[in-house]
Order: sequence, then C-alpha cells, then structure tokens
Amino acid sequence: MTPQVDANKLKKAEAAIAIGKSLITTAIQQSASDQLQCEEALKQASAEIAQAQTYVSQAQSSMQSSTTLE
Repeated sequence: MTPQVDANKLKKAEAAIAIGKSLITTAIQQSASDQLQCEEALKQASAEIAQAQTYVSQAQSSMQSSTTLE
C-alpha cells in the first residue's frame, strides 16, 4: 500500500509560502523608504516560512509513519 500524503498539510504549507513571498516582496518595496515596516514584513515572512516548514515536516512524518506500519 502506498502511503497517503496529507494534502491538507501541504495546502497549508503552500498558502503559508504564498503569504511569506508576498511579505518578502513588501519588505523589498519598503527597504528604501520605511526600515521599520521592512523589518516587520521580514519578521512575519520568517514566521510564515517556519510554519510552512512545520506543515511539510508533519506531512512527511505522516508518510513515514504509514510506511513503517506496513
């Protein structure tokens, strides 16, 4: 039996990455004019990317667990 991918976790990871990408774009745009807003956007982007990494790790662990149970 092939292990099932947790598509929900991967969709959440994809959404978090999209938000992170948007925040990085904002940081780039604000870098010359508003240092504080740039820093905040980068901080938020980092948090979103970390969350995406968590979702991917959870999906991967789930797959490995189901493979081990076979």
